[in-house]
Amino acid sequence: MEKYLFEFIGTLILVLLGDGVCAATSLNHSKAKGAGWVVIALGWGLAVMMGVLVAGPVSGAHLNPAVTLGLAVAGSFPWADVCGYIVGQMLGGFLGACLVWVFYKDHYKATADQPDTILGTFCTMPAIPNAWRNFLCEVIATCLLVFVILALATEGNAFQVGPVSASTGAIGSWPVTCLIMAIGMSLGGTTGYALNPARDLSPRCAHAVLPIAGKRDSGWGYSWIPVAGPMAGAALAAALYLLVF
Repeated sequence: MEKYLFEFIGTLILVLLGDGVCAATSLNHSKAKGAGWVVIALGWGLAVMMGVLVAGPVSGAHLNPAVTLGLAVAGSFPWADVCGYIVGQMLGGFLGACLVWVFYKDHYKATADQPDTILGTFCTMPAIPNAWRNFLCEVIATCLLVFVILALATEGNAFQVGPVSASTGAIGSWPVTCLIMAIGMSLGGTTGYALNPARDLSPRCAHAVLPIAGKRDSGWGYSWIPVAGPMAGAALAAALYLLVF
């Protein structure tokens, strides 16, 4: 239960800061409005880093159902814990998104005439709707994410200081932070790089239930893609990892 709790807390922090940077750069009268894609990519990378720093020592800080699935398929995580981790992550993502709405409530009111902008602060929508292309983009981006995370723990990325051995991934969140930033800047232009059902579906549910002035529908017709794409990409990454390494 302690591990599940820390997955909840870490994912809450991730979404609070990640959706927070989307709100800060998009909502009317925000001092950060218009700061742009680079700030969003940096903000999401650092959001992941902060969540990992909190949850990492206890749960390993997956903070993402796709990462949990990928590690389980690769044999690096027990299947018995998969469900508990995912429940914690999804609940954390929901509460994190609710806190963003509370924090920026006045700015959401000031942006009530821009329902698409409001939705974009909670979850992803494609730049050009094309279901199978959008799905493929999420598969490729998440496959890259999980494959590199798995590679960080390989022997070639490990080192030893005295009696202590560690991998690059085990000593800190910086490599994963850089990876998230790189994916956002390089592969985020098509779908907004969800990569993570807890980052997309949970905030989308929050958007659906919160009393947000002027909001549109929550994009349910697209909502399967940021869930199925990352989960498929993670499973593919695990298979490729087992094949290559």
